[in-house]
Amino acid sequence: MSHPFSLSNVKNIIAISSCKGGVGKSTIASALALELASRGLKTGLLDADIYGPSLPSFFQLHEAKVQANEFKLLVPVEHQGLKLMSFGFLLGDAPAVMRGPIVTRYIQQLLFQTDWGRLDFLVLDMPPGTGDVQLTITQSVKLTGAVIVTTHHNLSLVDTARGILMFEKVQVPILGVVENMAYFTCPDTGKKYYIFGEQKAGALSKRFGVKTLVEIPILEAMSGDMAAFKPNEYIRKAADGLLQAVDNMQSFQTELKDAGFRDGRVVLVFSDGRELSADAFDLRANCQCAVCVSETTGQRLTDVQKIPPDVNPAEILPLGNYAVGITWSDGHSSGIYPYHLFK
Repeated sequence: MSHPFSLSNVKNIIAISSCKGGVGKSTIASALALELASRGLKTGLLDADIYGPSLPSFFQLHEAKVQANEFKLLVPVEHQGLKLMSFGFLLGDAPAVMRGPIVTRYIQQLLFQTDWGRLDFLVLDMPPGTGDVQLTITQSVKLTGAVIVTTHHNLSLVDTARGILMFEKVQVPILGVVENMAYFTCPDTGKKYYIFGEQKAGALSKRFGVKTLVEIPILEAMSGDMAAFKPNEYIRKAADGLLQAVDNMQSFQTELKDAGFRDGRVVLVFSDGRELSADAFDLRANCQCAVCVSETTGQRLTDVQKIPPDVNPAEILPLGNYAVGITWSDGHSSGIYPYHLFK
């Protein structure tokens, strides 16, 4: 049974997520937590990846021993004013061989049976993907919001769209996106080289309406060793954007009042009285999801002539304060439509 006070004094719980491995999510989560702590904010960092806990290696804490207090709660390991907890502290170097229900139990133990104390922020380094562990966390605690870490690689952009929809369907707002390893700066010339194509820079903001907190280049300092890591300008910018997004959470939740369909148009009504609309057929025909547009060539895959002329939204899902997700009457459901498409 979870202790009733373990999370009661935590103001904000932020999920740092990626839907594809290898994009630097754990590095970003650790660096952001360190930056928040360096600003005097009481911060904790939970490594929620049971199968591949990386936090002990990141912080060179392989020999860390976790103790229990008088309430039988786990006492976090502290580093530079940051409270750390990871299944790796309990597991050591042994492999985590276990099935889903046991994983769920361990996740809940780390969340609820850790003595976090008073925290301004608890940063959750989520495991990659959109499976059972992610759903367990989103259903167990009230998350303030999520930050998605991705690269400009085609597969990462596709998976990011899935992650945005997953979080929004469980009513977790997207606070922003960190585009990691976005480019390389030549030390001799200072010229930027976009490894995955310059045209993809800012693509997530344009296609999905979510805010890009920062584009981080390939940096040696972001190699994953957090023991002596000093937050750089990119992490500071990401933290600034995160804090601003948290401050704006109230308007995030109340701005869109209603969404519906009228006279062939999708209509959005906002709490301040504004009303925006867009032609339903045009929205469906110009969907930018991976089913409708090739992530490699940018070529449109949808045969517009096969879309019913009377296509209409079967369901409209508000996505934070930036977009709506629409399930159409023809069965298409993977599109995200930013507010800037509506007039």
